[in-house]
Amino acid sequence: MKTLHKRCAGLDVHKAEVVACLRLISERKVEREVRRFPTTTQGLLALAEWLESARCTHVAMEATGVYWKPVWHILRRTFCVDLGECGTREERAWPQE
Repeated sequence: MKTLHKRCAGLDVHKAEVVACLRLISERKVEREVRRFPTTTQGLLALAEWLESARCTHVAMEATGVYWKPVWHILRRTFCVDLGECGTREERAWPQE
């Protein structure tokens, strides 16, 4: 059985921007909102604020190279952040600090 998080987001991380899709489920209604944020510190803090204001609990991120690192460092303290394909805890790629 797959887990369906009621308040989650998917991020596509690029060099200059992060494309974020927030998904909220209430009863039988699914709402989605897509926003773009610059990868500057100010932009990433705005992303975190937006996700927190929506009471997002889980964030899945897809990125190549090293572009994910600043995003992960800002979001990891507030959200459960998965890198790559989400799965069980054992399947997650958790960076070493």
